[in-house]
Amino acid sequence: MFETFILLLDSTVRLSTPLLLACLAGLYSERAGIVDIGLEGKMLGAAFGAGAVGYLSGNAWVGLMAGIGVSVGLALIHGFASITNRGNQIVSGVAINFLAAGLTALLGQSWFNQGGRTPTLSQGGRFQNIELPFAEALRDVPVIGPIYSELLSGHNILVYAAFAAVPLTWWVLFRTRFGLRLRAVGENPAAVDTAGISVVWLRYRAVIVCGMLCGLAGSYLSIAQSAGFIVNMTAGKGFIALAALIFAKWRPGYAMFACLLFGFLDALAIRLQGQELPGIGEIPVQFFQALPYILTVILLAGFIGKAVPPKAAGVPYLKERT
Repeated sequence: MFETFILLLDSTVRLSTPLLLACLAGLYSERAGIVDIGLEGKMLGAAFGAGAVGYLSGNAWVGLMAGIGVSVGLALIHGFASITNRGNQIVSGVAINFLAAGLTALLGQSWFNQGGRTPTLSQGGRFQNIELPFAEALRDVPVIGPIYSELLSGHNILVYAAFAAVPLTWWVLFRTRFGLRLRAVGENPAAVDTAGISVVWLRYRAVIVCGMLCGLAGSYLSIAQSAGFIVNMTAGKGFIALAALIFAKWRPGYAMFACLLFGFLDALAIRLQGQELPGIGEIPVQFFQALPYILTVILLAGFIGKAVPPKAAGVPYLKERT
C-alpha cells in the first residue's frame, strides 16, 4: 500500500506540473489586471511549437525556446488587443484559444501529414528524467528509499523548475519593487499612473511573463511528458489552471497546493479507470475529470470564503487627460 501511494504521488507531481506553470502564468497576468482565459491556447501553441521544432532540430532546448516563443507571441496578441486597444479581455482570450486550436491542427497536418500530430521525437528532442545522487543506492531503504528515489528523483528538469517557480514567484510579487508595482496596477492603476509609472508597460511585462510560463507548461506536455505533439493535447488543462488560480485566491503557495490536489484527482482517475470498487462498481472516468471543477465550486461556495480578484482585473485602463 505504501509503494502504491508513493507511485500515486509520483504521478500527481508529473500531472500537476503543467497546471502549476499555467496557474502561475495566470497569476502574473491577473495580478496586473489582465484576465487571461487564453491560457489553454498559449499552452497548446507552445506544445505544438516545441514538438515541431524539437523533432526538426533534435534538440529539446531548441524546442523549448520555440515553444516559449510561440506562447509569448500569442500573449502579445492578447496584450495588444486588451491593453493597447482596450478590448474585451474575455473575448480576446477566447479568440486565442480558437486560434491556437485551429492553427496547430492545420499546420500539423500540413507539415507532417500525420493527422495533425508530430512524428515521435528522438531522445535528444525531448527532456530526459534526472536521477538524483544516491537515488539507486537508497532505493531499498524502508520508507526513505521510495520517497527519495521514486517521488523526489526521476523527474525531468521542467518539473523541478515548476516547483522552484513557486517560491520565486512569491519573492518577486511580495519582496521586489516590480512585484509591488505589479500588484498595485491590478488594484488601482490610476494611482500607479499618478506616481509616474507606465501602466501599459507594467501590464505588458506581466503578459510576457505569463506567456513565458505558459510556454514552459505547453512545452512540458510535448517534449517532456510525451514524445511529440498530439492534437488538442492540453485537453482543458488551461481551464483547470484557471480554476486552481481562483481556488488559490491568487497566491503562489496556495496555487501549488491547489494544482497538486487537481493533479492527485487526475492521477487517481487514471489508476481507478476500469476498476470496480466494492459495493459501488465501476466509476466512470468522467466523474474524476469533473471533480476539480465540482470541488472548486463547493469550496469557494462555503469552505474557504469568497475569492476576491484584483479590483482592476478585466477593466481596461484609460489614462485621464488633464
